[in-house]
Amino acid sequence: MQKLIFIIMLLSSLHLKGQESQVLEHRISQLFIATDQRDWESLESIFANEVELDYSSMSGNPASKLSPRQIIESWKTILPGFSATHHQIGNFQVEIKDKVAKVFCYGTATHYLEDPSGNVWTVVGSYDFELKPDKKGRWSVSAMRFNYKYMDGNLSLPQKAMDVVKSSTSKK
Repeated sequence: MQKLIFIIMLLSSLHLKGQESQVLEHRISQLFIATDQRDWESLESIFANEVELDYSSMSGNPASKLSPRQIIESWKTILPGFSATHHQIGNFQVEIKDKVAKVFCYGTATHYLEDPSGNVWTVVGSYDFELKPDKKGRWSVSAMRFNYKYMDGNLSLPQKAMDVVKSSTSKK
């Protein structure tokens, strides 16, 4: 009987961990969907009050602690300049310990903007996220690190997208 109780408790624990992993994967997916849809309000609610953002493997700039608003304002200088962006993520690995979740996933970001030299700029890598429960008990992203692998396509599109954003804001 004790073995049966132990097995039931173990299966129940595994089921709960599986459910929590799905919640975390969904939260990360929401982050990228909100980014691609330029749903800045939803995106802001996914981040913790302070986020360690690290794109140093691609940009060479050191990681920094930023507010969600600072991250979004930075992303607004380039992302709206593309006609479309598409973030595809997968191969999640989730670890939860002491109310801190670590989530790893692969990521491919495709950016589209018509240009005679090519319409697509693609960036491939992986992400390491840290999430913590907020005051409402929802998981919030407190750290986000991109691990750059490679990029392909028209490498001049990021600058063109930034120029599109600058041009559209100067007309307002």
